Amino acid sequence: MRRVLALLVTALLFTAGPGLRAADAPTTLAATATTTRLAVPYTQFTLPNGLEVILHEDHRVPMVATNIWYHVGSDRELPGKTGFAHLFEHLMFMGSGHVKLGEFDDLLESAGGDNNASTSDDRTNYWITVPSNALSLALYLEADRMGYLLDAMSPKTVDAQRDVVKNERRQSYENRPYGVAELELPALLYPPDYPYHWPTIGNMADLSAASYDDVVAFFRKYYSPDNASLVVAGDIDPVKTRQLVEHWFATIPRGANVPPLAPPAAELTSVVSKTVTDRVELPRLYLAWLTPPLLQPGDAALDVAASILADGKNSRLYKRLVYDLQIAQNVTAFQQSQALSSSFDIIVTPRPGHTLDEVKKIVDEELQKLREAPPTEHEVQRAVNQFEASFYNSMERVGGFSGIADQLNSYYTETGDPDYFNEDLARYRALDPSDIQAAVRRWLPADRRVELSVVPAKTKP
Repeated sequence: MRRVLALLVTALLFTAGPGLRAADAPTTLAATATTTRLAVPYTQFTLPNGLEVILHEDHRVPMVATNIWYHVGSDRELPGKTGFAHLFEHLMFMGSGHVKLGEFDDLLESAGGDNNASTSDDRTNYWITVPSNALSLALYLEADRMGYLLDAMSPKTVDAQRDVVKNERRQSYENRPYGVAELELPALLYPPDYPYHWPTIGNMADLSAASYDDVVAFFRKYYSPDNASLVVAGDIDPVKTRQLVEHWFATIPRGANVPPLAPPAAELTSVVSKTVTDRVELPRLYLAWLTPPLLQPGDAALDVAASILADGKNSRLYKRLVYDLQIAQNVTAFQQSQALSSSFDIIVTPRPGHTLDEVKKIVDEELQKLREAPPTEHEVQRAVNQFEASFYNSMERVGGFSGIADQLNSYYTETGDPDYFNEDLARYRALDPSDIQAAVRRWLPADRRVELSVVPAKTKP
């Protein structure tokens, strides 16, 4: 499910008038009874070194969040040299030119702050949340690792974090029940030279083979201010915050130009089937289709289709598989939206004594029903209401994953408009049942998909 639609809970509706930007924007989100148009006020500027900066003023609580996106994910890696983007998610916490190893977290914790990072196919982001009087500290720490990471990085540091990442792969994928499926699905969906063909964590052999010089070259190419965007959101004075950003970041030199990715469209022309074994008690079925990229036509409709199929006990697949027929332990469905190409996934675990073929038959029957007739108005409205509630909930948080700071950065990266909140939500509000039917027909054909079966490994007698 979309990052912005992460939690299905109710929240306060924030609205504002249309067209608000920078100088004429209020300092908080205002609510009115006459309109439901969203607008998140912001100020935007670009430093001479190319760093894009977005400021959002919100005085509801005395906290401030910094959120920096480096526009590099595993999609920028090459076959045989995977895992670099995620490796840097670890290396960026291992000290920089003026921050000794261990000081990054110690300084933030002493100021009452916290931080984290994540890597996806499309980007690597780092966020810090601190009391507003510690904003300069947060910006200093981010600027120092952007500009001076290589001053502290050594072959020993790289080797240590390489081992950490390899162990994470073992724990999260190779030794976790059904984790093997997350390693297999990208390779089945995308051709070998496509940027999404390998998992974000990287391949073990590539991590082992990566040299120190390879890692340094990756940082120099992608971790530069002109390939990044910084959001500062929360209890700030925009004028003073701009001065702080310029003070800490302006002297960092820009890097080489990074051209946009434009791979040929990925396509499935038949059913691609594979069976793998794992140390599990029950088999599990994974069905996956290639679907439109994030924010493109069909993306929102497939989010709603996933909800209708498998979100909650009244959803179609849950009701038939788990409640009525009682042949499945669980079922999930989701539209995995990404920048270049997305996937729609359905995952079913049969109950003991039942087979993957049994549950696949029911899944296909329910998909066919949606192809032949649209869902009910009630089903669509229920799903849209859940997405809308989740949308507003994410806007209640300034920092962290999926908060306002992260969404401003996401929208800027995806559309060039940080304040794309209203347009994003409008995609869901505009849907009607026929849109869902059309999306299922267009994007979820029975004869062009991946069918991955994970079955229990046979144990020796």
